[in-house]
Amino acid sequence: MTEDVRTATGASKERLDAVYDTALLDLDGVVYAGGEAVAHAVDSLATAREGGMHLAYVTNNALRPPSAVAAHLSELGVPADDADVITSAQAVARLIADEQPKGARVLLIGGEGLRQALVERGLVPVDSADDEPAAVAQGYGGPDFPWSRFAEAGYAVRAGVPWYASNADLTIPSGRGIAPGNGAAVEVVRIASGGEPKVAGKPLPPMHRETILRTGAKRPLVVGDRLDTDIEGAHAGGVDSLLVLTGVTDVAALLRAVPEHRPTYVGRDLRELLVGHEAPRAEGDGAWVCGGARACVRDGELVLEQGGAGSGQGAREGDGVAMLDGLRVLCAAAWSEGGERGFGGEIAGAVEALGTGGA
Repeated sequence: MTEDVRTATGASKERLDAVYDTALLDLDGVVYAGGEAVAHAVDSLATAREGGMHLAYVTNNALRPPSAVAAHLSELGVPADDADVITSAQAVARLIADEQPKGARVLLIGGEGLRQALVERGLVPVDSADDEPAAVAQGYGGPDFPWSRFAEAGYAVRAGVPWYASNADLTIPSGRGIAPGNGAAVEVVRIASGGEPKVAGKPLPPMHRETILRTGAKRPLVVGDRLDTDIEGAHAGGVDSLLVLTGVTDVAALLRAVPEHRPTYVGRDLRELLVGHEAPRAEGDGAWVCGGARACVRDGELVLEQGGAGSGQGAREGDGVAMLDGLRVLCAAAWSEGGERGFGGEIAGAVEALGTGGA
């Protein structure tokens, strides 16, 4: 289980897909980006599945229904059923149904995924603030979502209608880079209405509850690319996590992470599901070592003293193990020094020495 204040990444002698019964995988930035599969995702997930790990896909993106997400995954070479997909639309629909009577009208500000989730819970989607809705449900509507829909939400919320949001992610990965997410649209309605939504998605409890109810996971591993949703959600739920650097989070953000944003394990991509993980070890002089890497904080600056060739568990010959060892010791040095507030010293030289350019 997750520590209250994590000062270093964790250890696993066994492959992660053997230790955890279920991988709760984020989608955007982890399995795919801009509709295309992330490098190594398809093969890694196939291997994990063949080894007996249950794969569930947990996304804050409320745009598409589970059937569409499952079909897309299958087209990419990642076989998935509708029941394998859990969305923030489902989480927010359950939250509304728990607080509003069956058959209540809900002003829908979002896409088909949110519409279907509301209907599944016995709620009636409507399109106008003039339809006397009992609640407003807002989810990501896609890059071409009409501005007029935000106006409808603003009218209703300003009139006192309870407001619910699927998630508050300010950004979302796309094939062209980082784009505005549902959180940015929520801010538009907040500014126009002066209201405050109840949010269901990661990292908040309604999403974790929805995920566990639908998957039945006993020993889950959260796998994500965002510190403020995936990793914080795992921390709040008391479960372990793996951060992959294929989406939003870069090395610099990871090194400056506050305790609730520190993952159990780190890796470049989903291949890290298929290996063990070596934990950094503290040395008496304040340095941390892992494999052939060594790092410390000297005069307020994070320093990667030795990159090494890499060794220990998870080694893949010629395939970036030195980078992983270096990343682990840098995290340990920064997190142990930064404590609960996060590391505030200089990190640019260490990031450059790691050889990633901060990404």
